[in-house]
Amino acid sequence: MSPRRLAGSGIDTSDDAAFDRPRRHTRPRTKRRPDYSGLPLGRVITVDRGRYTCRVDGHDVVAAKARGLGRKSVIVGDLVRLDGDTSGVEGTLARIARTEERRTVLRRTADDTDPFERPIVANADQIFIVTALADPPPRVGMIDRILVAAYDAGVEPVLCLTKSDLAPDDDLRRLYAALDVPVVTTRPGQDLAPVHEVLAGRTTVLVGHSGVGKSTLINALVPGAGRATGEVNDVTGRGRHTSTSAMAIELDDGWIIDTPGVRSFGLSHVTAERILEAFPDLEEVTGACPRGCDHSADAPECALDDAVARGALAAVRLESFRRLDAARLGR
Repeated sequence: MSPRRLAGSGIDTSDDAAFDRPRRHTRPRTKRRPDYSGLPLGRVITVDRGRYTCRVDGHDVVAAKARGLGRKSVIVGDLVRLDGDTSGVEGTLARIARTEERRTVLRRTADDTDPFERPIVANADQIFIVTALADPPPRVGMIDRILVAAYDAGVEPVLCLTKSDLAPDDDLRRLYAALDVPVVTTRPGQDLAPVHEVLAGRTTVLVGHSGVGKSTLINALVPGAGRATGEVNDVTGRGRHTSTSAMAIELDDGWIIDTPGVRSFGLSHVTAERILEAFPDLEEVTGACPRGCDHSADAPECALDDAVARGALAAVRLESFRRLDAARLGR
């Protein structure tokens, strides 16, 4: 049967015409990207089940993430562009349209066999490695691993020793003196003006294992912060996780970011070369090392050992580097 067409119209009126595949209507492609630069800028201060609380012009805005952004694309500390309702009125919801480029990213892995990096905090300037001098006792291996992560992230480390009323800090100060890591010491009831000086004008992230006093320190630094605190288990010597998520808290001059206590700090994403960048005096010497040298104490003809033997390099600096590299490898 020949198709029937309306005279002069070109339209097929046969019964079969209804079963023809409809023509695809596609929107023409364009290389032009949306310009979000004029949208309000906010800082992500906490993340909770897919909702992001952002500080925008002094008030908090709850936002969801745009569909095109990846699963781990927004973390605490990120600077983001927001569209939609940014009034912060209860019940309103804005949208994170874009994250700004990060200056720094502090990362860890779940353990040393985990190939996947987990970003913790963005745009921090310095990291307080919070360690109790007693109850629980210091864990040098944990301090070293967090130091490695700080060097890898390009974040300046500060060793923050709490509970100085329970034990002296001489041994830890001596151990890290060769690394030129600043040390601040706190105890209950202490005037915290020296700590405020170190925090002024910076974005500082607090990291340490459970029970070392991170939340207690924040509550003392920021009255009304209301961070939950807990006790150390007398049997295991471990603290109970009291902070369950990272939170950025605004200071008069700067930001402080509390993070949940960690019991492991995987470093499978860090290389020895990244650690060496924090030791410019050693990095300069390694150019004379044989190809494939891992700079360990067992490495044959390592130029670092030769430099120490000639007196061109301080032995304590090489020992510190190798201790951190051993911590990276879980040794």
